[in-house]
Amino acid sequence: MNKLTVLVLDDEKRFTEELTEFLENSGFQTFEANSAAQGLSLLKKQSIDLLILDVRLPGVNGLDILKKVKVKYPNMEVIIVSAHGDMDTVIKAMRSGAIDYLRKPFRHIDIRIAIERTEKFLFLQRKVKQMEEKNSLISKNLEDRIERHFIGISPQIKEVLDMAMTASKFPDTNVLITGESGTGKENIARIIHFASKRKDNMFCAVNSSAVTDSLMESEFFGHKKGSFTGALTDKKGFFETSDEGTLFLDEIADMPMNLQATMLRAIEEKKITRVGETQPIATDFRIISATNHILDDLVEEKRFRLDLVHRLNTLHIHLPTLRERPEDIKPLLLYFAEDFSRKLNKPSPIIDEEVFQTLKSYPFPGNVRELKNITERAIILSKGNTLGAKDFPVKIKIKSTQPEKGTNLNLEKNEAKLIQLALNNCNNNQIAAANALGIQRMALARKIQKYKISLTNKEGQK
Repeated sequence: MNKLTVLVLDDEKRFTEELTEFLENSGFQTFEANSAAQGLSLLKKQSIDLLILDVRLPGVNGLDILKKVKVKYPNMEVIIVSAHGDMDTVIKAMRSGAIDYLRKPFRHIDIRIAIERTEKFLFLQRKVKQMEEKNSLISKNLEDRIERHFIGISPQIKEVLDMAMTASKFPDTNVLITGESGTGKENIARIIHFASKRKDNMFCAVNSSAVTDSLMESEFFGHKKGSFTGALTDKKGFFETSDEGTLFLDEIADMPMNLQATMLRAIEEKKITRVGETQPIATDFRIISATNHILDDLVEEKRFRLDLVHRLNTLHIHLPTLRERPEDIKPLLLYFAEDFSRKLNKPSPIIDEEVFQTLKSYPFPGNVRELKNITERAIILSKGNTLGAKDFPVKIKIKSTQPEKGTNLNLEKNEAKLIQLALNNCNNNQIAAANALGIQRMALARKIQKYKISLTNKEGQK
């Protein structure tokens, strides 16, 4: 077990010094503070396992501090000490989450025994935590804050998480998250926010396609009372609400062009002006945006501003599809099955190995969201505690290994057709087409030149 970290918070300096010295000699990593402000400041910087807290501190009740720290640091244990304690204070302390109570003066052996009891409890708590985290790539604390699990074993998803954690270390940097629908883009955005210094402030999630054109400016920038019909009170917009926090713009590709210009200015200047007002308001926000479209294509089609792309795309995280990381299907399915069984008050299921093999052959157009939905359906409809392939009725396309009669087997002609098909499907985006074909961008360019493939799109435009 790692060395226990202890913070002694008491206004008597001599008491904290003596107790700190004793605890350090007993093998603990110890810190001391003589005021509530000093103690709370230290808790923000240092991970503490155990807080030894005096009930009476200058200008503040120790029980109020106890309630506050148990909310903010639920895994930290607290031993209350006091020279003026009565039974009522003891009861209040224990109800507020204290693990033990000692009355001053006490012997060093008394505090040592109390800490040993706490140490055993913390050891068991850590073992439980390790079991809870065995399938998750993020800590239990982070899971609790984002209210989601992040499950996977593939190198691709581990790389995505590594990128997200890197982004969290730069809380002022804008991030663009791309990927198909259902891959978990908002999940990544929440991980970035709640792992960053902005975690204690607002995570404001906005679906850009859900806000009507007529109200979009008011929703983002806010408005003054009476500035238009229906403006009955002053209202803060998304930018103000996200002050010192994160504004998550989902489906950013659907934002109308007329709003993109004002968005760009707000992002550059970190100042906004409410509808109906002239005085600008400073606001400190971080933008994380997400889309399942290729923004470069939208720029070429004059549907998205190039300068806004540059502002949003300081860091780019692309989420792979579930079919690109089939090894993640099993741990995800096991987690969803266990989770839904618990929620639906059903026994934990035994899943046939055939299920995993079958699902690995399925392309999952809806990605992780689709896997979650079919697992929930399987748990709801299950009659026993065993799930087989029949409980996951997905359509697997089985391709015949025998060529049809009259099939053209000319390699070059079929390769040219395949390249043309990939280009058409990707709207002539050569990077996306190369990825779909599983070849390098330069290799694709050479083959386009070799087969004299036209880059004219479906509408006949270059």
